[in-house]
Amino acid sequence: MRWRRGGKAAHERARDAREEVRGGPEAILAAPAVPHRWGERGEQWKEWLRRSPAGVDLLVWWTDAGGDIRGLVGDAMYRERLAELLSRASPRDCAALGLGCTRRIDRSCREPWTCALDPVPGPADGARRRRCGPVPGACDAFTDCWTEFGLTVRFTADDRHRAVHLRDRARSDRVSVWVDGIPVAEDAWLDESGVWVDDRLYVVEAAGPEDHPEQDFVFGRLGHVILSVVVHDVERATTQVLVPTAAESWTDPVVRREGDTWRLYPHRAAVDAGRPDRVLPVEPPSGPACARAVVRPPR
Repeated sequence: MRWRRGGKAAHERARDAREEVRGGPEAILAAPAVPHRWGERGEQWKEWLRRSPAGVDLLVWWTDAGGDIRGLVGDAMYRERLAELLSRASPRDCAALGLGCTRRIDRSCREPWTCALDPVPGPADGARRRRCGPVPGACDAFTDCWTEFGLTVRFTADDRHRAVHLRDRARSDRVSVWVDGIPVAEDAWLDESGVWVDDRLYVVEAAGPEDHPEQDFVFGRLGHVILSVVVHDVERATTQVLVPTAAESWTDPVVRREGDTWRLYPHRAAVDAGRPDRVLPVEPPSGPACARAVVRPPR
């Protein structure tokens, strides 16, 4: 006698299934439904997606079973459209995709019955509170750990603004960033994520100047010891690329708001010591030159 592990063979299971269907209408109604391509997650977020056309468009594009859409439009257009859809997305739209969130970046939302609810009003003092689920309205940041796009989406506390990071395998995995749909520092080598400061500035580290006297090259996302800083102001829709001078060593730059100024510190120890390298006004001089400025201090 031969012993089998795992129960019936595949052809026997198929035969039994056919016999059940032959049992009449009752058997057909009892047969398991064929799952849709987005499966259980689509069911869990169905009530929210009925209210979010943008979320449905994003879900269809992201789940592109078999690569049909991507094969039709090509990699570049697929990625460009993905960035556009993400730039209109809400936190619940991102959660419905199955992206990792603030609670766990390596797995999808495990409590959609809570996170799909409408968000509650923020604190009376107006202070920013990082949303980490399960929480009504979903988390405020999402990460894709599994695909080549390596996308990251970060929202402001009121969900009015979002920053989208996407890798591009056609450009040596270079990362592109959009804030509210606006491309940011397209010529810079940018980090895979950034931070919101005061829900107005989005701050991203970038590879620093190669001719800096302290520059060295190491393993890691940016590969540079000395870094530059990209600052996008959502109220003015302007971007500044701040580049360290030879006398500035920005190894772990930090941007903070203090009163009517933004302050750039070279590293955490300088924050604790209250020693910024740059102090910039909250309302910089207006004009066309500010729209895409590379900022160095006077020599």
